[in-house]
Amino acid sequence: MVEDVISKFKNFHAKLEVTPSSSSYAELIAYCCDSLKVHAALDLVDEMCEVGLTLSIEVLHSILHATEQSCEFNLVRRIYSVICRQDMTPNNETFRSMISLCVRMKDFEGAYGMLEDLEKMNLTPTANMYNAIMAGYFREKNTYGALMVLRKMELADVKPDSQTFSYLISNCDCEEDIIKYYEELKHFGVQVTRQIFMALINAYANCGQFEKAKQVVSTKGIPVKNLNEIKSVLVSALASHGQMSDALDIYEEIKQSGSNLEPKAVISLMEHLQSDGELSRLFQLLEELKDVDYWVDGCCRLILYCVRYKHLSSAVDLLKQLKDNFCNDDMAMEVLFDEVFSQVGESEFTHLQIGLDLLQVIKDELCLSPSRKCLDFLLNACVNAKDLQSSLLIWKEYQAAGLPYNVLSFLRMYQVLLAAGEHKAAKILLNKIPKDDIHVRCVIKACQTSYIRPKSTKGKKKNKVKRKG
Repeated sequence: MVEDVISKFKNFHAKLEVTPSSSSYAELIAYCCDSLKVHAALDLVDEMCEVGLTLSIEVLHSILHATEQSCEFNLVRRIYSVICRQDMTPNNETFRSMISLCVRMKDFEGAYGMLEDLEKMNLTPTANMYNAIMAGYFREKNTYGALMVLRKMELADVKPDSQTFSYLISNCDCEEDIIKYYEELKHFGVQVTRQIFMALINAYANCGQFEKAKQVVSTKGIPVKNLNEIKSVLVSALASHGQMSDALDIYEEIKQSGSNLEPKAVISLMEHLQSDGELSRLFQLLEELKDVDYWVDGCCRLILYCVRYKHLSSAVDLLKQLKDNFCNDDMAMEVLFDEVFSQVGESEFTHLQIGLDLLQVIKDELCLSPSRKCLDFLLNACVNAKDLQSSLLIWKEYQAAGLPYNVLSFLRMYQVLLAAGEHKAAKILLNKIPKDDIHVRCVIKACQTSYIRPKSTKGKKKNKVKRKG
């Protein structure tokens, strides 16, 4: 669609024999950015520059945002090149965004290089720029690199802000460091924001100091408008560290106060509430998710729970609701089914039956064809169960779904036949498996080692004894 719109745009102006204006290009670039077609947007920028049209920094900001959204972080170099060639005047936000994109692709040298270029542009580095680099180092678990950022801020006379200290506190691995950075925060006169309160909760939880994590929400000075969000972070932190009873107690307190748990915290509870017997509570949590994206996430988790504990009817109801939400998005449903059946394939043999039941639901009630991965996982479950009859049914499903057998399906079926003791049939199937690939030969050998027992030597010893007599 984007290509068609660009083509019509150019044809229209060519027919009128006029050059598009800067504002017209800006609108078209904005359309490309909304569609995350960053390459097309940058091609239009190049066209603007070639014909001498004025390019605003705001246009580049929209492209930088789309670059981050589309995860095409390497395009930051092309964007920076445009700024330099056109002698544009970027601002602090421009550089913060470009530094962040460099960090996202782990180009820390490039990020620091941009900080050095600030002086050429008559700009002063800000805490946000350094924070972007610090966050990247912490994502890479590089504490030394993150602390070096703090040192560089000091040398550049850039005062750390609440975001800086929230990163430092969040990544503390002992109580002494938490106290140290909290004291430094007060020394610099930095306001204790909601990010700091959240960082303290997560840091104390990471250190196993759960009582101190709970005490954070009682700290004086927490704005009432932020209290529910901070309590939700506490619920997530406790749940993720196995303190489920406390997490649920706080969740109930939030409900009784007439507030709602933040969606991320609801998902965290669902993720860690995985013991048998929690189905009704998980459904209750799912009902609290009003945002469609969060609801889909929670629903998928609940379906996997139902499969794990063999709640077939509940799983089927949820699958039907998901299909309605996806509005016939077969690709999205296929991804979900693949994840569901991967659990069946990797679990104990007792899950094979619910996998077969779900296969029938997909075909008969949802009117969808199973993917190759679904059938592969089911065939793998048949290996674990040594269930020949079920494997033969699944083998026919490949043909019914229009999926030709490949090397992997042949290998899995060969493994089922050996596991079930059908050595003659396995030998016939073996002749159909291409053996050019060394990995295929290794798998075949491993299957034979696992399932074909060497003939006993007892008979030979007895014959030798008789001959001696």
